[in-house]
Amino acid sequence: MLDPTGHAREAETAELFARGPAAPVDILGVRAWSVSDPVLLEELLQDPRVSKDGRLHWPAFDEAVRTWPLALWVSVRNMFNAHGADHRRLRRLVSSAFTPRQVTAMTSRVEALTDALLEDLAESAPGEVVDLRDRFASPLPIRVVSQLLGLPYDVTEGFRDIVDKVFATTLTPEESAANGAAFQALLEELIADKRRVPGDDMTSLLIAARDTESDGGRAALSEEELRDTLLLIVTAGYETTVNLIDNGITNLLTHPDQLTLVRAGQAGWDDVVEESLRRDAPLAHLPLRFAVEDIELPGGVTVRQGDPILGGYAAAGRHPARYGDSGAAFDVTRPVKDHLAFGYGPHFCLGAPLARLEGRIALSRLFARFPDLAFAPDARLEPVDSLISNGHRTLPVLLGEAVKRRVGRGR
Repeated sequence: MLDPTGHAREAETAELFARGPAAPVDILGVRAWSVSDPVLLEELLQDPRVSKDGRLHWPAFDEAVRTWPLALWVSVRNMFNAHGADHRRLRRLVSSAFTPRQVTAMTSRVEALTDALLEDLAESAPGEVVDLRDRFASPLPIRVVSQLLGLPYDVTEGFRDIVDKVFATTLTPEESAANGAAFQALLEELIADKRRVPGDDMTSLLIAARDTESDGGRAALSEEELRDTLLLIVTAGYETTVNLIDNGITNLLTHPDQLTLVRAGQAGWDDVVEESLRRDAPLAHLPLRFAVEDIELPGGVTVRQGDPILGGYAAAGRHPARYGDSGAAFDVTRPVKDHLAFGYGPHFCLGAPLARLEGRIALSRLFARFPDLAFAPDARLEPVDSLISNGHRTLPVLLGEAVKRRVGRGR
């Protein structure tokens, strides 16, 4: 039974390793196959016999939508839960916003947002304990995604609380449903505003695609798909990047020898980002996929048609089958840092280049601006209340003296 508070993750990872490539687990009352072996996980993530569409391929879907606290994860209509041709259609509508050229064009915007947050941190009183998750790791990604979608600044902070609750796994089904409804209502309001006054943003582009019929007489996406695609962009573009920055800071502060290597030029900030993604996948478990037909796995295990499959990304990033005995070590000079933190196959995260850009800029500029950054003496790192999200409730630090000069580009 997976711990909904996230406190048992280390023990769960060890047990998943011991139980083999795929093991039955309970995720808030739903029985699923947790796949932690990275080789097997790669195979299943690109196997056409594995679907993301619970409506089509999960016999328990209707009951789960009524009673499961994570119902939103399987009920929304967007590319995250689509399969086959529907997935390709929905993914194509979003992919143009995340091309290498588009992401590169966002560099200056991410740098400006990062610098503004660092300026605010520099105003902290000497010796003040600062929560870097609340004041740096969280606001940067939500501001980036808000600009991408054209979200008014005055509702940006409200989004943070709503999105955090999407990933929380200690809510009751009623609390989760109410939060999901509030999220969708906020997005419907955004869509209505953008229909009245379009802008140079992704929301307006998707609305244009929605309101322009294809040659076959069918709209490119339904109204529900439009709303839930925006929901996916917000959730995927926010929480994963928050945890990437959070875990990057944590790893460097708890492994000062690795920070020394970076500052000496023996490793780069890209190495820090990739090693943090590998060692501490931003999403520990990601619900859900479903077997379209019976699938025989190594060791004589059979995943039956309709069985849910749960990607165990945190465990896969440390699995001894790929990383030997050093999987739990944080090593920025590791020659091979391949990981599955952004998924694999047809559903590989479109926003991965943007998340990497944000992580590199945020970490490089933070440690350049505050070279004496350290955890507060009485700091306790507690996990967020989630079996999905892999981050900390708070990051209490002492900033030390800020470097006043403007830092260079975070490359």
